[in-house]
Amino acid sequence: MMLEANCVCVLPLLFFWGLHLAAVAVSGEFVYSGFAGATDLALHGAAMVTPGGVLQLTDGAAVSKGDAFHPTPLHLRGGGKEDGAAAVRSFSASFVFGIVPVTPGMGGHGLALVVAPSRDLSTGTASSYLGFLNSTSNGSARNHMVAVELDTIQSPEFQDIDDNHVGVDVNSLVSVNSSSAGFYDDRTGEFRNLILVSGEAMQAWVDYDGGATRIDVTLAPVGAEKPSKPLVSASADLSTVITDVAYVGFSASTGKLRTRHYVLGCSFAVDEPAPAIDMASLPKLPRHASPKSKSKAALLAIALPVVAGVVTLATVAGCVLLIVRRRYRYVELREDWEIEFGAHRLSYMELSRATGGFKNKNLLGSGGFGAVFKGVLPTSGTEVAVKRVTHGSRQGMKEFVAEVATVGRLRHRNLVQLLGYCRLEDELLLAYDYMPNGSVESHLYGGKPALSWAQRFQIIRGVASGLLYLHEEWEQVVVHRDVKASNILLDGEMNARLGDFGLARLHDRDAELRTTVVAGTFGYIAPELALTGRASPLTDVFAFGAFLLEVATGRRPVEDGGNSSRLVLVDWVFEHWRNGSLVEAVDPRIQGDCDVGELSLALRVGLLCSHPLASVRPGMRQVMQYLAGDAPLPELATTHHMGMSMLALLQNQGFDAFVMASSSSWSSSVSVRSFDTSLSRGR
Repeated sequence: MMLEANCVCVLPLLFFWGLHLAAVAVSGEFVYSGFAGATDLALHGAAMVTPGGVLQLTDGAAVSKGDAFHPTPLHLRGGGKEDGAAAVRSFSASFVFGIVPVTPGMGGHGLALVVAPSRDLSTGTASSYLGFLNSTSNGSARNHMVAVELDTIQSPEFQDIDDNHVGVDVNSLVSVNSSSAGFYDDRTGEFRNLILVSGEAMQAWVDYDGGATRIDVTLAPVGAEKPSKPLVSASADLSTVITDVAYVGFSASTGKLRTRHYVLGCSFAVDEPAPAIDMASLPKLPRHASPKSKSKAALLAIALPVVAGVVTLATVAGCVLLIVRRRYRYVELREDWEIEFGAHRLSYMELSRATGGFKNKNLLGSGGFGAVFKGVLPTSGTEVAVKRVTHGSRQGMKEFVAEVATVGRLRHRNLVQLLGYCRLEDELLLAYDYMPNGSVESHLYGGKPALSWAQRFQIIRGVASGLLYLHEEWEQVVVHRDVKASNILLDGEMNARLGDFGLARLHDRDAELRTTVVAGTFGYIAPELALTGRASPLTDVFAFGAFLLEVATGRRPVEDGGNSSRLVLVDWVFEHWRNGSLVEAVDPRIQGDCDVGELSLALRVGLLCSHPLASVRPGMRQVMQYLAGDAPLPELATTHHMGMSMLALLQNQGFDAFVMASSSSWSSSVSVRSFDTSLSRGR
């Protein structure tokens, strides 16, 4: 009887305290609406729970890492597939996070939601490995890890698309699929950018469908409803990855750019949507360094009365310093290289006012060297796009100088016009003509209206005209080095404007460009550039060819084909050409509304420009003549056993003579008429 009475008393008490725990877990389900009282979390490295109830993964130190896991293991396998093997059940997660850089707008490396077989991530390294993998383990099937990365540094070794993206990782930091951070507006269907290092709280949802073997990741500003369209979707059968027992947690790391990574709340569920996080109970996202212990807070409380005693004496001096600081705050740096380009100088105050203080609502997008904001110059009323360049290294300054020194003096209808620039302490700012129709990439993949073939052909010819100006018509040779769909913008009349000259290099016409650093974007890089690091106008031609094929087919230059395979666009189009099935390569959105002759011509020009042998590629003047029909296009050669990639490989291995002989002798003409007929039937 005594035992029964005790149980009767204890059970309500346990229930009462259970309501106040930070996490409630029921058969694979848990929710943290803040982390105050979550004493059983498994914390490692720099991770800690602040007195305010925020899970802090990194503390702002350089090259540090931290991780935190829900303490209870989860059994995610259950049921069976047709072959009898245990399948990973569907599961969902949701979390609210914030990334607060020490220097506003400049942070790294990132934060990740991790599903792992163990809570021990001690072998993981900081910086680009986000604290949960290392150079040896990356890519190993023995990891049995799945992660969703919120990555704020572009790491070429992992084929990152930019420095502000969300990716799905399976045993590797080379994402299965990724997308620039943002969300799709349910009302308009438009894609809206988000800056991960903005210092603002955001919410993410991760949903794994065990039946469809698909992972969906969705992002939105905190407090907003979950968008119906995911940001990233990736095909992945986690039954070959996740072990019988798995743990769910977070990992984050910093590099040289000091950052604090926070999680405000999270939830998880198996076979159903993750339970809702109580937004009203979430702690505030810290805007500065959090105290490491209550003792510091106590010490501060003791010190405050002492400090208060001298406040009065310091008031007058403080006012004077404030005036001086306000004046100094907007003192802009000027250097010798600016003398020639001073006419384009704008004040920091003017650009700050134009963009509303660089608010997230004015964000247009982000790329490898910073964020771009829409603004209106207060003096002239001119609409501008202001690029806020990341200046975390000498390389960032080099790109800034290169862009001012090149595009600042260029004048062409198919180039984005630089209107002005500014440098203030660690802020590097460039103001351009505002392009209201966004990038070509946003129309091909980002949810903006699809382009008609007439628009696409006009864009192709516009980019070709701009490159001709850079390579042959300006006073010096300008090699752009980063021709790609995201760097080609569209004005109000849908005219193409080539922009982002951060990687551009100049040289005199009687000199050779001297550079041995590989620069550019994966998929647009010519074979000889990857091998030697030497850029030239013909490496720009290769990138233009990749872009041309991309516009005509609606597919990226390199795509993951599943099962660890990759689709190389030039090889894929070339194979269709050789097989007489080129109609299957055309973007389905334009097959019923296109000029067959123009489309055939464009695809052949694209293949010629993308040829692995630089000596076979035409110059941009020839390209313009081909596209205008003013010069006959050379017949393409087809090989019986080798694609474009194999020819490039043979060339890079030193078989130049063999490759040249092969490319000239293994030729059989493919009739344009056969393409025209097949495409006409497709219509």
